[in-house]
Amino acid sequence: MRSGQARLAIDYGSADTTAVLAWPDGTWTPLLFDGEPALPSAVLLSEDGTTVTGHHAWRAAPATPHRFIPHPRQPSEQRLAVADTDVDPLDLVAATLRHVAEQAHQLAGTGIDDVRLVVPAGWGPRRRTWMRHAAHRAGLPPPQLIDAPTAVAGHLLATGLQLPVGAYIAVCDVGATAEVSVLRRGPAGFEVLATLADPTAGGTAIDDALTTLTTSPPGTGGQRWAVTASLRAGKHALTDHPAVTVPLPDGPAVVLHTGLLDQAAQPVLHRIAHLTTEAITAAELTPRDLTGVYCVGGTARLPLLAKTLTDAGITPTLVDQPTLAAARGAADAGATNTTEPTTTEEPLPPVRRAAAIALPGFASLALVSQFLLTPEWRGSLMYREAVLNWGELTMAAVFAVIACLSAGTVLASTIANRTTTPTSPGIHTGTGILAAASLGVAVSGMYAVVGSLYVGYPVNGFLRWTLLPITPTITAAAVMALIAARQWRTPAGGWSKLLAFPTGSVLTAAAGMLLIQYSLTADRWPHLILWIDLAGRVGGLLLGIGTVMAVVSQPILRLILSAPLAVITAALVSWSASGILGAIYAIAVTTWWLRQMWTHLLRPHHPHRAPQ
Repeated sequence: MRSGQARLAIDYGSADTTAVLAWPDGTWTPLLFDGEPALPSAVLLSEDGTTVTGHHAWRAAPATPHRFIPHPRQPSEQRLAVADTDVDPLDLVAATLRHVAEQAHQLAGTGIDDVRLVVPAGWGPRRRTWMRHAAHRAGLPPPQLIDAPTAVAGHLLATGLQLPVGAYIAVCDVGATAEVSVLRRGPAGFEVLATLADPTAGGTAIDDALTTLTTSPPGTGGQRWAVTASLRAGKHALTDHPAVTVPLPDGPAVVLHTGLLDQAAQPVLHRIAHLTTEAITAAELTPRDLTGVYCVGGTARLPLLAKTLTDAGITPTLVDQPTLAAARGAADAGATNTTEPTTTEEPLPPVRRAAAIALPGFASLALVSQFLLTPEWRGSLMYREAVLNWGELTMAAVFAVIACLSAGTVLASTIANRTTTPTSPGIHTGTGILAAASLGVAVSGMYAVVGSLYVGYPVNGFLRWTLLPITPTITAAAVMALIAARQWRTPAGGWSKLLAFPTGSVLTAAAGMLLIQYSLTADRWPHLILWIDLAGRVGGLLLGIGTVMAVVSQPILRLILSAPLAVITAALVSWSASGILGAIYAIAVTTWWLRQMWTHLLRPHHPHRAPQ
């Protein structure tokens, strides 16, 4: 007998029930029922009112089929009519749980006070309460209910999977029915983002199809359950053998082979693949955003499932001991071997992303340098007046903010990845965004002050063209910092990816404004006037294209919208309209930030749930 209080975790499924006993030292053992780790959830109600559970119920079903209930787990408000008797399914579920409790008590040798029940993620409070009542009626202590995908994710961590905070996974739970869930690992545990269930896409549907293919016509009454039991046993044997002979009652034996099983399973597995794709989409993710797709349940062992998912663009991983994964995870089996979770909010950004951050910084320095060094001076020596390209100064300030925010987020994620304190990584990210926004404001203000001193004009006009255009972006950054700190939602790919402004837009728009300023200030030699004016118009075209690239991400829409806007900005190239050109681009940048915030953070998130 092991020392310490044992924990009992029960995964009560629609067709089979598995259970695990775990001890504080991390050791665990599955409960065996007639030598098998899975106890059929089926129940047979005998004439004297007692219940027969598990394998004994299946063996007795052919003799008394009208008293046999293969799937007792029903909606909480539903009642069953068994042999003209009204039966509460709660009593049937309690009978199976009581059988498990007796087996656990016998193995542990002592009472068990810590019980965990695995339930589908799509269950609402009514069905969860119903399950607690079943546990109470079975004589179990008040159980802790754990979502099946969360339990599986815990099992993956306990078995050594490196899963950083902020990562996304999908759990494809395929037993008698199918449930696919998408989870995100947060600082405090796993969060179910979306879950979809289909009771017709699982092992039961495959059993029915297999029965139709092998028996004609399908049996009725007791013969039906005897055939189903034989074919289920044969189906499980096919995981280790290419073909098996299955004896059938009142008929010749049937040879089951993998080709026949694949024929029966193919429509069901295609539905599971579609369900997986829908669940990922419901979580507002793509398969590339996921760290992995992990398959559990008895039906998950079918080789055709992996091929079907792969054909759908999803790379699956079959979890070790798939029928026990949820129960093991719920019991925290092997918790002492669990590696400490990394405290990173996201994987460190790649070097190419860090290099791309430098582009808006260099563009900002180039624009402000040209702005200061190439003013147009008019008037006499005593009354000289500087004509300035205010749009160029605006764009320099905007690029400075973009560079600071992108670099600040990368720095914050790096600090969160290296820190050993228990502080939430979202705090580091939020602090980094705020600090970067403050730095961007400071740099923009410095541009205004330096410009005022260099040109000799009051600072008010310079501040108006540097600080006002970036105010909406700074406001959006402050909201993002609050979201990051409170962990309301982490964007797919991490914060550094979210704040990575399109480098193509930066490069195109900066080149356009540099050409515009050159055309406005270049010496007007008669033989070069045409070429200088052409440079300005090309700069206007580039600025318009860069503006569209900031607002629109789809290539087709970029192509459609670039032509008219580029023509407009090219026509506006002049001293009097230079400020308008800079303001247009500042508005485009603000639009990009608002779109990022709405699409990835603030848009209502309605994960699809299974019917309650």
